[in-house]
Amino acid sequence: MKRGIIFFCPLILLFILTSFGNKASTVKVPETLKVKEPTKVLFPKNKTAITAAMVAPPFLGSSYIGFKEALAFKESQGDYFTTNTLGYLGKYQFGIGTLQLMGVYSATRFLNDPILQEKVFYTNMSRNKWILRRDIKRFVGKRIGGVEITESGMLAAAHLAGPGNVKKYLRSYGQVDVADEYGTNIAHYIRKFSGYDVSYVASKRNPKI
Repeated sequence: MKRGIIFFCPLILLFILTSFGNKASTVKVPETLKVKEPTKVLFPKNKTAITAAMVAPPFLGSSYIGFKEALAFKESQGDYFTTNTLGYLGKYQFGIGTLQLMGVYSATRFLNDPILQEKVFYTNMSRNKWILRRDIKRFVGKRIGGVEITESGMLAAAHLAGPGNVKKYLRSYGQVDVADEYGTNIAHYIRKFSGYDVSYVASKRNPKI
């Protein structure tokens, strides 16, 4: 008797499971959930090309934050951890020489520390503002090459080419212009980054981190 029960138990269990399977197969799919035509897939057959025109920096207004983020986007698209083909580092693309002026002597530490990068950027802006303080008073509001000179444009250009070259550009009324290794010149930065409020940046002589 016990042997018969042991023999039939698996068969009974199998029958129960099969009956559940049959019931599940009879469930009707609602008409709204049925796929009646092929689904259109755009990728990878029709790849969407991302162009420079489709990418834009975040709009943060004309404040200091808006200024530095717009400048960072132009320099590195805001990437803290990038190094360009010429060895310039981080979100704001600093060279080793400038970092040393700010009191930073480890490129690895700098590249891996976003907070330090922000401090270096502000410190460098403070230094450039001090160096350009007389030229800011003299030239802001004037026009060179049809472009109004603003304090933010001057500081952006100093970040690109150094404050000394910005002085030469202004005092020659645009006759002496300097471009970086990629062909971007002072006049372009003065125009592109004009009109931001950079009063937040304090003018300091030889500031350090």
